[in-house]
Amino acid sequence: MKIAFHGADREVTGSCHLVECNGTRILVDCGLYQGGRELAEENREPLGFDPASIDYLLLTHAHLDHCGRIPLLAEQGFRGEIIATGASRELARLVMLDAAHLQEEEADRENRHASRRGKSREAVLPLYTTLDALNSLDFFGRTAVYGKPLELAAGTRATFLDAGHILGSASILLELEEGGRRRRVLFSGDLGPGGRLVLGDPAPRPAADVVVMETTYGDRRHKQLHPSIEELYAAIEATFARGGNVIIPTFALERAQELLFYLREGVETGRLHKSIQVFLDSPMAISATQIFRRHPECYGAEARELFAEGRDPFALPGLHFTRETAESIVLNRIGGGAVILAGSGMCTGGRVRHHLRHNLWRHDSSVIFVGFGARGTLARRIIDGARTVRIFHEDIPVNAEVHTIGGFSAHADCDELLAWWSAGPRPEQTVLVHGEEDAMRHFAGRLPEDAAVLQPTLHTELAL
Repeated sequence: MKIAFHGADREVTGSCHLVECNGTRILVDCGLYQGGRELAEENREPLGFDPASIDYLLLTHAHLDHCGRIPLLAEQGFRGEIIATGASRELARLVMLDAAHLQEEEADRENRHASRRGKSREAVLPLYTTLDALNSLDFFGRTAVYGKPLELAAGTRATFLDAGHILGSASILLELEEGGRRRRVLFSGDLGPGGRLVLGDPAPRPAADVVVMETTYGDRRHKQLHPSIEELYAAIEATFARGGNVIIPTFALERAQELLFYLREGVETGRLHKSIQVFLDSPMAISATQIFRRHPECYGAEARELFAEGRDPFALPGLHFTRETAESIVLNRIGGGAVILAGSGMCTGGRVRHHLRHNLWRHDSSVIFVGFGARGTLARRIIDGARTVRIFHEDIPVNAEVHTIGGFSAHADCDELLAWWSAGPRPEQTVLVHGEEDAMRHFAGRLPEDAAVLQPTLHTELAL
């Protein structure tokens, strides 16, 4: 029995871990690297294993950095079974098709730009195509149900547990037996903070010999939720008083729906004016919101109660869905008074880059970040105080008010990660993944001195 780490090792994207037991090869996640050009090129590098040899892929959740390389895996020979919760299955389809579309668009844009400038070079190709993404969907098999063990092979079973991160997210417990030796290996996936109004809390950590856990926010505490909501309302009202627009780079899964939930509450309680105009300018977020409505089993108590009353927790007066590109372009003519939620949350692609191009230079507008900006992303550069940024080959001055509100994070912070780790019996080995080195180092220092802690590098193998 052994485990190998093929992504999200001392970084926060590209999650991919390979477990071998009794000749069965199980992949936990196969996510895309996200960030600067150097990171993006890692997606074209060999995976570190033979995709054709993988029997099962267990998906913790549908964020791109956990599912985004699945089309590559299939294109390179994977013929096994992908297992996920029902919500993750629906959302992963949406995410991968959207990623393929954006990659095709970006490649086409780069090729047209080179052609206009008379550059002679090989055509830029998308990492994968829409057809590749569609083909990979054929390998989704059984649907996991929280708390119900699934038999994978002789001596191997998997149990999905609610991780409270996004709709359908899961921690995965693998129970392995080989040569009379038994091991329990727990993958945290991305953990939610608990105490949210839309989703339920993460399930308590079960006993495990080895715990592989994320450390995205292993070195910091989040702001409390209620003050964060008030800060959001205040930033919107101040921007409208200046006559500007509010741009919120928004992760399409969970964050967009949570923001709609709080904007609805703001209007209903009078904290926001009833005439507020909100534009959800993300086809993927619009579709994800429809998927959210189909899975109330994943909700927290307050959201479930609203549904039971026949009310839609994500609907508010003045909400507009803009699916079509032409509709999105029209938004850039709005002089002020609009809240525009658009992807991607890290500003690595999607429609938000167009809205930033039209609003970042304006002193009266605001950009509100409500999620993590990985190193090398446009979001991180703006958050870190860049005075100019390059968008679509154009230098744009950053004159808009920039707000970073950490209390909306879908990730557990360092205290919540420690509480989750501490809740179960102490594991023999704790493996820290999915975090930048400083965050990992800080979190490792929060664990007991005698805890065995590993921080693997890419392609590290560990005997189980």
